[in-house]
Amino acid sequence: MAFGITKEELNAWKEKASNEEIAFITHYWYDDRFPDCSTVTKAGCKNISKLKAWGREYGLKPEWIHYRNPFPHFDLLGERQRHILKAEKQFQQIERFALDDRTRLKESETRKR
Repeated sequence: MAFGITKEELNAWKEKASNEEIAFITHYWYDDRFPDCSTVTKAGCKNISKLKAWGREYGLKPEWIHYRNPFPHFDLLGERQRHILKAEKQFQQIERFALDDRTRLKESETRKR
Protein backbone atom coordinates (compact mmCIF):
# COMPACT_ATOMS: atom_id res chain seq x y z
CA MET A 1 0.00 0.00 0.00
CA ALA A 2 1.36 3.42 -0.97
CA PHE A 3 0.74 6.65 0.86
CA GLY A 4 2.38 10.03 1.46
CA ILE A 5 2.34 11.37 -2.10
CA THR A 6 -0.04 13.63 -3.96
CA LYS A 7 -1.84 12.97 -7.20
CA GLU A 8 0.22 15.79 -8.75
CA GLU A 9 3.49 14.12 -7.72
CA LEU A 10 2.35 10.80 -9.12
CA ASN A 11 1.30 12.43 -12.39
CA ALA A 12 4.66 14.24 -12.67
CA TRP A 13 6.45 10.89 -12.18
CA LYS A 14 4.27 9.28 -14.85
CA GLU A 15 4.96 12.12 -17.27
CA LYS A 16 8.74 11.87 -16.84
CA ALA A 17 8.67 8.09 -17.19
CA SER A 18 6.47 8.41 -20.30
CA ASN A 19 9.01 10.83 -21.78
CA GLU A 20 11.68 8.12 -21.41
CA GLU A 21 13.42 9.84 -18.51
CA ILE A 22 14.48 7.90 -15.44
CA ALA A 23 11.86 9.13 -13.00
CA PHE A 24 11.93 8.80 -9.22
CA ILE A 25 9.08 8.81 -6.74
CA THR A 26 9.34 7.87 -3.10
CA HIS A 27 6.39 7.09 -0.87
CA TYR A 28 5.61 5.55 2.46
CA TRP A 29 4.90 1.88 2.16
CA TYR A 30 4.36 -1.20 4.25
CA ASP A 31 5.05 -4.79 3.28
CA ASP A 32 5.40 -7.65 5.78
CA ARG A 33 8.31 -9.03 3.74
CA PHE A 34 10.38 -5.90 4.49
CA PRO A 35 9.62 -4.94 8.10
CA ASP A 36 12.62 -2.58 8.35
CA CYS A 37 11.56 -0.51 5.33
CA SER A 38 8.92 2.18 5.65
CA THR A 39 9.50 3.75 2.23
CA VAL A 40 10.10 2.62 -1.32
CA THR A 41 11.41 4.57 -4.29
CA LYS A 42 10.18 3.65 -7.74
CA ALA A 43 12.72 4.34 -10.49
CA GLY A 44 10.78 4.08 -13.71
CA CYS A 45 11.13 4.67 -17.43
CA LYS A 46 8.94 3.73 -20.39
CA ASN A 47 12.07 2.81 -22.38
CA ILE A 48 12.97 -0.58 -20.93
CA SER A 49 16.41 -0.67 -22.61
CA LYS A 50 17.25 2.65 -21.00
CA LEU A 51 15.92 1.46 -17.63
CA LYS A 52 18.02 -1.72 -17.82
CA ALA A 53 21.17 0.24 -18.73
CA TRP A 54 20.55 2.70 -15.89
CA GLY A 55 19.98 -0.17 -13.46
CA ARG A 56 23.23 -1.89 -14.47
CA GLU A 57 25.12 1.23 -13.33
CA TYR A 58 23.86 0.51 -9.81
CA GLY A 59 24.09 -3.28 -9.88
CA LEU A 60 20.34 -3.75 -10.39
CA LYS A 61 19.39 -6.90 -12.26
CA PRO A 62 16.95 -6.72 -15.18
CA GLU A 63 14.85 -9.45 -13.58
CA TRP A 64 14.14 -7.03 -10.72
CA ILE A 65 12.16 -4.76 -13.05
CA HIS A 66 8.43 -4.69 -12.41
CA TYR A 67 6.97 -4.80 -15.92
CA ARG A 68 3.84 -2.81 -15.19
CA ASN A 69 2.68 -1.13 -18.38
CA PRO A 70 2.99 1.65 -19.12
CA PHE A 71 5.42 2.29 -16.25
CA PRO A 72 8.07 -0.41 -15.80
CA HIS A 73 10.18 0.34 -12.73
CA PHE A 74 12.64 -0.85 -10.12
CA ASP A 75 11.61 -0.78 -6.47
CA LEU A 76 14.47 0.64 -4.40
CA LEU A 77 14.60 -0.17 -0.69
CA GLY A 78 16.86 0.42 2.29
CA GLU A 79 20.53 1.23 1.84
CA ARG A 80 20.40 0.79 -1.95
CA GLN A 81 17.52 3.29 -2.03
CA ARG A 82 19.54 5.87 -0.05
CA HIS A 83 22.68 5.31 -2.11
CA ILE A 84 20.91 5.71 -5.46
CA LEU A 85 18.86 8.73 -4.37
CA LYS A 86 22.06 10.45 -3.23
CA ALA A 87 23.90 9.54 -6.43
CA GLU A 88 20.97 10.83 -8.51
CA LYS A 89 20.82 14.03 -6.42
CA GLN A 90 17.26 13.38 -5.28
CA PHE A 91 17.91 15.30 -2.07
CA GLN A 92 14.35 16.55 -1.67
CA GLN A 93 13.09 12.97 -1.42
CA ILE A 94 15.88 12.02 1.00
CA GLU A 95 14.96 14.93 3.26
CA ARG A 96 11.20 14.59 2.97
CA PHE A 97 11.19 10.90 3.87
CA ALA A 98 14.03 11.13 6.45
CA LEU A 99 16.29 8.75 4.52
CA ASP A 100 19.54 10.44 5.51
CA ASP A 101 21.72 8.37 7.84
CA ARG A 102 21.95 11.26 10.32
CA THR A 103 18.17 11.61 10.42
CA ARG A 104 17.70 7.89 10.95
CA LEU A 105 20.26 7.98 13.77
CA LYS A 106 18.39 10.81 15.50
CA GLU A 107 15.11 8.92 15.20
CA SER A 108 16.56 5.71 16.64
CA GLU A 109 18.11 7.63 19.55
CA THR A 110 14.75 9.27 20.25
CA ARG A 111 12.99 5.89 20.30
CA LYS A 112 15.45 4.56 22.90
CA ARG A 113 14.58 7.34 25.38
